[in-house]
Amino acid sequence: MKSKKNLLEQLNSLPHFTKSTVYQLGSQLGLKNSTVNTYISRFLKRKEILPLKNGLYITADFFADNKSDISYSFYLANILRTPSYVSSWTALQYYNLATEAIRSITSVTPKITRDYETKAGTFSYQSINKNLFSDYSLVKGKFDFFIASPSKALFDLLYFRTHQFRSVRFEDITKMVKELRIDIDEMDEEERKKFYEKVKTYLHE
Repeated sequence: MKSKKNLLEQLNSLPHFTKSTVYQLGSQLGLKNSTVNTYISRFLKRKEILPLKNGLYITADFFADNKSDISYSFYLANILRTPSYVSSWTALQYYNLATEAIRSITSVTPKITRDYETKAGTFSYQSINKNLFSDYSLVKGKFDFFIASPSKALFDLLYFRTHQFRSVRFEDITKMVKELRIDIDEMDEEERKKFYEKVKTYLHE
């Protein structure tokens, strides 16, 4: 089954793919969609391809080669639910501002809250007001990904932890940050200033 082997080889070069991508590659190999569907089922059964969600996949080989690269996990987090950006504990650890062990990749989205348990890891998405879906940037590299700025990552963490700063006084913020063992003194001075300004603005809106 040379065509099946060729199809898998082509998929192995992709960081992620959809069913329509497999159909396109299959048609280039002269395969009908019905045949491609059979191949997809076999690939899944043999765990040669791994589902992220309905219609979105990665190959086991590509994942094995890149799973130790955190940027690949962040890239997948962006792809799995769009639009979204990596934030909260995950981003703070990325910036070396927190030592909390990451059990899942936490992201923020204007869509509804959702979790995905996949072979590539656990991805959590917290829903935020569209007006607060901001202050993130694109990190370019082998795998590009969107991530919150340090100040926004900390803001997002507290926003969700306190249920949108309910019953929180501005003078309690520094104490709350210390209790979470976040090394805010290591944060860039400008970012620190931005964080306090963001909280103050939100509390007084």
